[in-house]
Amino acid sequence: MTAEYLAELANDMKSALQALKNQLATVRTGRASPQLLDSLKVNVTSYGAEMPLKQLATIAAPDARLLVVTPWDKSTITDIEKAIASAALGLNPSNDGQLVRVPIPPLTGERRQDLVKLVRKYGEEFKVRARGVRKDYRELFSSLKDDKDISEDELKRLLDKVQDATDKAVAGIESTIKAKEQEILEV
Repeated sequence: MTAEYLAELANDMKSALQALKNQLATVRTGRASPQLLDSLKVNVTSYGAEMPLKQLATIAAPDARLLVVTPWDKSTITDIEKAIASAALGLNPSNDGQLVRVPIPPLTGERRQDLVKLVRKYGEEFKVRARGVRKDYRELFSSLKDDKDISEDELKRLLDKVQDATDKAVAGIESTIKAKEQEILEV
């Protein structure tokens, strides 16, 4: 039974790290990346609904300074263009009736520092999430000991494993943050 809990713990820590990586993929680095627009929602007037951009179009990066958004339904092209322009990403899209071109302007030094602060904030949020997972599993194992399902020695061993998993997750978060910071600061 405790082995299942430890497997779940490892899974929870991995999912927190993966969620951080997905979050960081949306942070602009000065390089064109289709993930930059992944979380974008488009208010499609012809459908009367708000939909994720990736359900309306394909997003490609033909070179380091350009994203190309090719909608499947050409009637959504102006809605897509408006959504990208109003997304507070500092991007100015243009369309030619067939696709939307999104040039990626180079980042200023000040903007790079702002993005580094944002990345560090995300890192702290996910460290807190990992510590929350640690707290939940510590409480779970303590309750097992209180219910006399495990011994005091077994509790100590399990709590050590929980701490090790947390330490590894936090180290993974820190290395992911450092790599993203270097990517942002790279000119």
